[in-house]
Amino acid sequence: MNNPMLHQLQQLQNQLAKAQEDLGSEMVTATVGGGTVTVVMNGHQELQSIKIAPEVVDPNDVEMLQDLIMAAVKEAADKSKAMAEAKMGGLTGGLSIPGLM
Repeated sequence: MNNPMLHQLQQLQNQLAKAQEDLGSEMVTATVGGGTVTVVMNGHQELQSIKIAPEVVDPNDVEMLQDLIMAAVKEAADKSKAMAEAKMGGLTGGLSIPGLM
């Protein structure tokens, strides 16, 4: 018996797996503090790199640098999540599938 619905579900599962895999190689960049801190993150919300301009490193104001790093990481995570939702949402038609993202 050839079930067309089962075949469609298998195709969707394959497409979702491929999209999840692709997200690992797609990157987003967030820059804060006028370009003093830049964070790169992939579509799985995994931090790839942090660049800090030397002029922002002030031993007397470590809190400012920490705040800039936190802001850049949060922005990159938000961008990464939005990218993943856009990519996966196109395949799932807006369905909420637990554990997918």
